[in-house]
Amino acid sequence: MVKIGVSLAAATVLLATRAWSADNSGVDQAPPTDVDVIIELGLGGIIQPKYEGSEDYEVWPWPVIGFGYLAIPGLFAIGSPEAQVGGFAVGPSFNYTSDRDFNDDPDLFGLDEVDATFEAGLRASYEWTNAEVWGEARYAFGGADGVVGEFGLNAVARPTPELELKLGPFATAASADYMGSYFGVSAQESANTGFRVDAFDPEGGFKSVGIKGLARYEFRPTWFLNAKASYSKLVGDAADSPIVKFGAEDQFSFGLSISKRFSLDLF
Repeated sequence: MVKIGVSLAAATVLLATRAWSADNSGVDQAPPTDVDVIIELGLGGIIQPKYEGSEDYEVWPWPVIGFGYLAIPGLFAIGSPEAQVGGFAVGPSFNYTSDRDFNDDPDLFGLDEVDATFEAGLRASYEWTNAEVWGEARYAFGGADGVVGEFGLNAVARPTPELELKLGPFATAASADYMGSYFGVSAQESANTGFRVDAFDPEGGFKSVGIKGLARYEFRPTWFLNAKASYSKLVGDAADSPIVKFGAEDQFSFGLSISKRFSLDLF
């Protein structure tokens, strides 16, 4: 099944304190010094579960939105127009989770629908020549409220100037409010299912652990082919949820996209 819509969960968004993130490194020449904005735009597709804990998968759009440099004359400048790799980067982080109801899975019949959830926050990372640590923290609102976070460690390799590879473990965590929306079952919901689904009140904490890999190839100057894949396993109260018992603790994703970096002189 192909579901149409924009999944910001799959979006790459970064406004870095360096020229552009290492995800945006390449062999093309540094942009001219009169550049005011460096931005990367692209689109692809990603295969991922219908909802957290689902054993069924959908294809979502994967937008790529990367900001490397922004300068407003006389006001401020974030980053540098000179190409750099490594170091510290900080920027916004967004996520979007679609709504969930029994149309996604007949086993969910009787459970309350969860509206779409939006998340906004910050991402920070520090990269050395062959390693990277990163973390994200976001506030969720909409179908679920609360705080969610993700952090990990990557090994980094650049076999050629055009190719960059990253691979490493990661973990996710969420507050009790968020966990209750996606993994909890109230007493009323349990009754609505004819007690087919037991009531369950999850606590906040770790939600999943896994491993993800990213590959990036500059096949033409300022043009990139991006690929990512991940495996994660729900843990803790998320794994113990009766909702997940209808689906799967093991969650996979795979995405491909094409993007282009633009250097703009706006002022």
